[in-house]
Amino acid sequence: MEIRQLTPTYAVSPQIAPEEVAAIRAAGFATIINNRPDAEIPADLRADAMRVAVEAAGLAYVVNPVIGGAITMENVTQQRNAIDAATGPILAYCASGNRSSIVWALANAGREPTDTLITTPARWGYNLEPFRATIDQLATN
Repeated sequence: MEIRQLTPTYAVSPQIAPEEVAAIRAAGFATIINNRPDAEIPADLRADAMRVAVEAAGLAYVVNPVIGGAITMENVTQQRNAIDAATGPILAYCASGNRSSIVWALANAGREPTDTLITTPARWGYNLEPFRATIDQLATN
């Protein structure tokens, strides 16, 4: 498990496993957001299995499957709602952390400068530059 801190309250990670949830809780996270569609992963890592592990550890769990290249406004709204509802730090995961970074940036359009939303994930190798126009457009709406 590699946790990549984007902000003090939001981090991303590649796929996590049920046995890692205790360490995630020990690291201070209060909410886990699953941005990975079940069709991409084996049954033991799918949303229902992860929900059992996450909730057993006393953490909030949000399922918001994001399909690469097909992020929807529903994904953006659901991510924003999960961020706003969180009672503490959030760990969002997908295959690499990239989609969780993209949907975070889109969800925060207008709340943070576009340059910040692009350069913050870039520290971890996530290239959000192709989303600049979309972030700017969301920020004005």
